[in-house]
Amino acid sequence: MVLQGESLAHRTFAGLPALLQKGDVLVLNETRVIAARLVGRRASGGFAELLLLHPAGSLTYDPTANAWMALARPARRLRAGDRIEFGEYGEAAVLAAHPEGLREIEFRLRVPFEEFLESAGQMPLPPYIRNDVPEARERYQTVFARTPGSVAAPTASLHFTAELLEEVARRGVEIVRLSLNVGLGTFRPLSAESIDDHVMHAEAYEIPTAVGNAIEAARTQQRRIVAAGTTTVRALEGNVAAFGRIRPGRRETDVFITPGFRFRVVDAMITNFHLPRSTLLMLVSAFAGRERILAAYREAIARRYRFYSFGDAMFITKGNDALRDV
Repeated sequence: MVLQGESLAHRTFAGLPALLQKGDVLVLNETRVIAARLVGRRASGGFAELLLLHPAGSLTYDPTANAWMALARPARRLRAGDRIEFGEYGEAAVLAAHPEGLREIEFRLRVPFEEFLESAGQMPLPPYIRNDVPEARERYQTVFARTPGSVAAPTASLHFTAELLEEVARRGVEIVRLSLNVGLGTFRPLSAESIDDHVMHAEAYEIPTAVGNAIEAARTQQRRIVAAGTTTVRALEGNVAAFGRIRPGRRETDVFITPGFRFRVVDAMITNFHLPRSTLLMLVSAFAGRERILAAYREAIARRYRFYSFGDAMFITKGNDALRDV
């Protein structure tokens, strides 16, 4: 679906290059999903499942870290001091229990951590994807995935192929890459009654110096910046909200983009269709305008567009009612 100004059109993703202009900067999130789902046996009996989020005390992926934050199931049966066994690979001990099913875990492994994930870990496919087969796991990585650390894919970018990116480049579009480790900040749904009470979890990102310079040059020259996915929007807008301009480096952001947010970087975005009560739908509504998005979603449902991770995509230009930097 293409949402440009007041017009709404239907295209296939292969038609994306025609929507881009010479001089545009297309920003990709080159994060790589790790095999973050682990299933072990509690020393006291019964199975336990962990979804690793990030090392304890840091949001940046670090394969040398022994202590990690994880979502645990069944959380009520995993208390501080409990142990989870992973057969020949070693075990993990629960160091601390936190709200919302979060646990601090310490690994005591007989093999290097990355070897453990490769052998014992599973790709954290969403629960509605039931065919955990090699093909599904491979498709849950973008073709440009490089920097490990995410526990969910930047799904809007799953549509890209190497051939499509080559065509985009041939049209004079500058392609740059940053990385944002997708975690709770992206996929945790709204649980509070008021969005003002929602706690946005921070995520780590990195903007290389050359990328920051390219984006700042485009902003100065008033060339369009097109973000592939809400995670890319979050990294760029969170960075400028914090520093006033793009400041390269390794950073963290807990920016919560809701209607009324002032967009300073992104002029157009590519995104999938999002579920109600998600922070992603809030972001898209802030960018395009709530009524514009509601009308587009009604059209998408009527035309049987697919939602979820492997669903269809939208190309959206900034709405007239989105606040702009002045």
